[in-house]
Amino acid sequence: MNPFEIMRFAVLGLLANKIRTGLTMLGVLIGVGAVIMLVAVGNGSSQAVRSSIEQLGTNLLTVSHTAGGGRFGAAGSGSTLKDLTVDDAKALADPAAAPHVKSASPVQSTSQSVTYAGQSVTVNQIVGTTPDWFATTNHDLGDGALFTADDVTLSRRVAVLGTTTVENVFGPEDPIGKDVLVGGVQFRVVGVLQTRGGSGGQDPDDTIAVPLTALRESLTGYGSLSQIAVQATSSGATAQAQAEITEILNTRHQITSSSAADYRIVSQESLLSARDETTHTFTVLLAAVAAISLLVGGIGITNIMLVTVAERTREIGIRKAIGAPRGAILGQFLAESTLLSVCGGGLGVAAGLFASRFTVVGIEPVVVPSSVVAAFGVSVLIGLFFGSYPAGRAAGLRPIEALRHE
Repeated sequence: MNPFEIMRFAVLGLLANKIRTGLTMLGVLIGVGAVIMLVAVGNGSSQAVRSSIEQLGTNLLTVSHTAGGGRFGAAGSGSTLKDLTVDDAKALADPAAAPHVKSASPVQSTSQSVTYAGQSVTVNQIVGTTPDWFATTNHDLGDGALFTADDVTLSRRVAVLGTTTVENVFGPEDPIGKDVLVGGVQFRVVGVLQTRGGSGGQDPDDTIAVPLTALRESLTGYGSLSQIAVQATSSGATAQAQAEITEILNTRHQITSSSAADYRIVSQESLLSARDETTHTFTVLLAAVAAISLLVGGIGITNIMLVTVAERTREIGIRKAIGAPRGAILGQFLAESTLLSVCGGGLGVAAGLFASRFTVVGIEPVVVPSSVVAAFGVSVLIGLFFGSYPAGRAAGLRPIEALRHE
């Protein structure tokens, strides 16, 4: 029997039980589609996080205060925990001491209610800083003006708002020149930042930037800075800039060992690396969960093919009695199981690609071509593997026993 005849008999055998064939293919379809879709969601999540981090600039370094470190110093040296100060930021921006540092901006953060026209909302990112902060953190002006060094020197109560804050506080009204109450203190809006967008729980556009001196005098008081935002001269100079920051702060804070450090430095590259590892693990777990459903679909193929062999035992006996070789019987049932997985896998690919066009919990899925090829290839192999036992059982039937079967 030639391959064409084997395939024709296989198709006829599957069409004899359309509902059963369709349900079996559905199991494979769901498995393949789930693998493609979940890997796409994981990849989309990874790219969204990477894009969000890269928006801050790959040459950004963040120096923050740590409550750990050596309050009593390393090995009992007696050093005390020091605050991050504006003078620390000025020292980091010294081109002689830190030639690979382009700018360093002190940052004091707080969360306050913002009131306008009797309506109040809470803004969790109220940043007191200096004008360099905007360029350092890639915050571009959208409308109005940024505050200036004179505003910081004179402690003027002026504010630059993110677009989400503008929408929440002012709605469609133009905010430029309007006065708002931030924590009960009046500030005048002088500018609006460009929309940045992002993913995750924190909206980068829901923010207010004010002069550091005005924030400290009006809202937070004086104390340790929340962080110092440092911009390296280039993305390739972050390692040198980090070494220079470490040397300057160790000297200023009288730190003699890394275990006694009262600060920590985080670079965008380290964040990207950590995020990539996390999202890779997340994607692998999603794919593993989806692969289980693909395995269940394979088991379904075995079950259906065993039922098919049992139902067609007498037919197999007749064919073997009139001279059908073992290979023809084996080939027919293998062809049937493979057709089930190929058709189910093909429909699963289509379903996965279609589902990936929609946003899932705020994430835009990004299809990974290798996952499509792998999912379809595995579905075909599953058809061959899980169909081999029923096909072998059918081919191994003795004609006389098969003919006696009722």
